[in-house]
Amino acid sequence: MKTRVAVLLSGRGSNLEALIEAGQDAYEIVLVASNVEDAPGLAIAHAAGIATFAHAHQGLKRAEFDALIDAQLRAQDVEAVALAGYMRILSEGFVEGWAGRMLNIHPSLLPLYKGLDTHARAIEAGDHFAGCSVHIVTTGLDDGPVIAQARVPIMPWDTPDTLAARVLIEEHRLYPRALAEYVRML
Repeated sequence: MKTRVAVLLSGRGSNLEALIEAGQDAYEIVLVASNVEDAPGLAIAHAAGIATFAHAHQGLKRAEFDALIDAQLRAQDVEAVALAGYMRILSEGFVEGWAGRMLNIHPSLLPLYKGLDTHARAIEAGDHFAGCSVHIVTTGLDDGPVIAQARVPIMPWDTPDTLAARVLIEEHRLYPRALAEYVRML
């Protein structure tokens, strides 16, 4: 039986698309939720026949907004959550409520470069490799245990944009596989 997964996103939805296209037998995406009402990723979900929920977070306290998302997840009998470009820090209560059942894809080789501007920071540091990490979400920002990584060489001519494009290709390969492997253990 497939694990019922919700994807939370704030933007274009390229990792959502990769999760859908992978066609994994381990999970079924049953809901896509966003804090951005016109996030392009919602159109991807609609096209795939996946239920969506979108609500702007402005004007709501973090815990209030997260309670709205949580209610949607529970109404859809979601068993695991995949963050895919969800650009909002989650409340402690939300994270604790989904402890051990929520993954995130992050564009760095964690524990390096938590937060934003990961590609620029890796280039500025003179690193030879960048990459992406799938980790279990905990209350610390990009701080949970890493379950999978992919490395990408940093070329001498790289800019943050060129490096980001190559890392994104690896994200699309890594996340579906890591999510499938993880939910099989739930």
